[in-house]
Amino acid sequence: MEKDDVRTTTLPSGERVPVLGQGTWFMGEDQHQFKQEADALRFGLDLGLSLIDTAEMYGNGGAEEVVAEAIDGRRGEVFLVSKVLPSNASRKGTLLACERSLMRLKCETIDLYLLHWRGGYPLAETVAAFEELIKAGKIRYWGVSNFDTDDLEELENTAGGNAVATNQVLYNLTRRGAEYDLLPWCQSRDVPVMAYSPIEQGRMLGHPALARVAKECGTTPAVVALAFVIGHDGVIAIPKSSTLQHIRDNRSALDLQLTSEQLAILDEAFPPPRRKRPLEML
Repeated sequence: MEKDDVRTTTLPSGERVPVLGQGTWFMGEDQHQFKQEADALRFGLDLGLSLIDTAEMYGNGGAEEVVAEAIDGRRGEVFLVSKVLPSNASRKGTLLACERSLMRLKCETIDLYLLHWRGGYPLAETVAAFEELIKAGKIRYWGVSNFDTDDLEELENTAGGNAVATNQVLYNLTRRGAEYDLLPWCQSRDVPVMAYSPIEQGRMLGHPALARVAKECGTTPAVVALAFVIGHDGVIAIPKSSTLQHIRDNRSALDLQLTSEQLAILDEAFPPPRRKRPLEML
């Protein structure tokens, strides 16, 4: 497992980022787990999983503090993603929220800053704040999360909205609605989709079809589920893990190429969408 072997995809800017990163949802909620969580993120960095996703919401800022510990002395290795809550996403509120996140992260710049989901503030206000943060050097790119196609089309028609760098959504074998229209919409504009909860927080892992494919591949159901997600062009997966073995397993998903027969088994067990489905959220 070499760091340089990590597969990448391209942001609209042309910058390449790993298709497999590290999530931090539910981190920072228990101080007794702080060191273990930070150590896990550092181990992921050792394996080349250099994209770390967090948010001001996670652990009420605690996850950002875990990330700060993990990346201390290694900031240059990391592509750092964080998010602003919609309740803070006015123009002034976004600027202040970003400053608070930077303080918790103990760094000067967030690489990719996302609007966590749609809220009551006009998109134009939030986009204007993002542009101001870019000019100030506080963030490098901005994006959105939990946006369906109609939200993205509204964003595209908002001044500056075509600078969106990613859309982070719930996507996994049991939540495939995005494949019908959302994923093609983003692919046509070279906007990567970032898949959160790519193994459905473990709930899918007992499915017999996953077990069958995992046995054929000599791996675990979680690795198969991750390999399925990152096998799609322009999709980045951000599984959360606090154990070193799970991170090793996650990393091995980059080396697994599912066959057409195996994909057919998964399609039968987890049917792809045949019509538009509303975007799901957790």
